[in-house]
Amino acid sequence: MDFLATWGEATIAPLVAAATFIGSMGNIPLATVLSSNGVAFAGIMGFIYSDLMVPPLVAINAKYYGPRVALYIAGVMFVSIEITAVTLHLVFAALNITPESRRAVHEVSRFAVDYTFWLNLAMVVLAAVLVWLHRQHVRQHLGGPGEHEEGHRLSFKRAVVYLMILVVAGGLVSWGASAL
Repeated sequence: MDFLATWGEATIAPLVAAATFIGSMGNIPLATVLSSNGVAFAGIMGFIYSDLMVPPLVAINAKYYGPRVALYIAGVMFVSIEITAVTLHLVFAALNITPESRRAVHEVSRFAVDYTFWLNLAMVVLAAVLVWLHRQHVRQHLGGPGEHEEGHRLSFKRAVVYLMILVVAGGLVSWGASAL
């Protein structure tokens, strides 16, 4: 692929990413699909890095700094994304370590109960223990937030958070059970 085509894909990639705005979790799978369909490595890198220049972020910058500064920041980000993507493409090509796009989709791993599942589960338990210890510390030493006002009443926000935790935990348990 010649330099102009590579630069062109690195230029179009941030625009496509901004138009689709699927966020960090969706950029990588979509980048994998783009790669398997012949998009150059520079285009893939530009697409992934464009997560730094999404429309909501530009809108927040416009709110705080004004539209002129927000557009300036977006322009600097756009140019730096292009330069970085093309540089990575050229360096990877020079070192002959550019990922093969034909193998990209076949190497995507599926859910499995393996060591990463158990490590993730252990980290969830560790995080829960640390949150519980922090709450105990706050209650003992600082009196707890809103202890006198709410008593032991469950707030709506807290109830929603607990419900979401149960939904995620239930999904993990059922998904893990079906994989066995």
